[in-house]
Amino acid sequence: MQKIKTTYLAFIVAFLYAPIVVLIAQSFNASRYRGQWTGFTWEWYEKLIESEDIINAFSNTLTIGVTSAILATLLALVTALGMRQMGRQSRMLLRGLANVPLLNADIVTGISLMLLFLGLGLKLGYDTILLAHIVISLPYAMLCILPQVLTMDNVWYEAARDLGATPFQAFRKVILPELMPGIVAAFLLSFAMSADDFIVTYFTKGAGIETLTTEIYSELKLGVHPEMYALSTLFFCGVLVFAALLMLNYKVIRRYRAAERRGQEV
Repeated sequence: MQKIKTTYLAFIVAFLYAPIVVLIAQSFNASRYRGQWTGFTWEWYEKLIESEDIINAFSNTLTIGVTSAILATLLALVTALGMRQMGRQSRMLLRGLANVPLLNADIVTGISLMLLFLGLGLKLGYDTILLAHIVISLPYAMLCILPQVLTMDNVWYEAARDLGATPFQAFRKVILPELMPGIVAAFLLSFAMSADDFIVTYFTKGAGIETLTTEIYSELKLGVHPEMYALSTLFFCGVLVFAALLMLNYKVIRRYRAAERRGQEV
């Protein structure tokens, strides 16, 4: 039975990652044609770095991702702290409304945001992409921060206030460190959602600006070039890095909570 389980797990992993392995191998293939290996090369990565369009798309992806992640995390933190002061029914209602965008189709979100921006007289471009990415990242950021805020104990905050700390000092030195694992997770997840998004970006970007996902789509319409294999490989590696950081952050959260429980038992 154990052998069957191992074989089944290996099959699932191979089924999921075999296409990505082929993509990575093709990005180092000296041949421009698929299915024909003629030797190892860095040529496609060199051409990728020399492409001004790719560099601009990467810059837009990075700046929009970081900015939207910071703003979404701050908004999620403020909202979560406000929800903590609400009654139970009001809090449940707001949590339900915050979770609806998680279930909504991306194409519906993209079209509705495009219509909203056009209705407000905004020109589609960098700013509208940034606003759209804040909207789609906020529910995920709240999902990371809200549980920690709701289970937070007020004892340490009240103790700091009794010892003469101002509300801001008590928040910065007591509340913020306790919520830091959730805040880091919210930032990383928000950045990953922003960098990976295509549909919402496609409907809100306007002309003359591209992110990596829309640039890949534009290049693929003209034909699959080896540089796209290299770009997709780097994109996948970036996702792996963020996944590793999220897993590391969750381990830190578990250790923190375990240490907190041991302190309460003592």
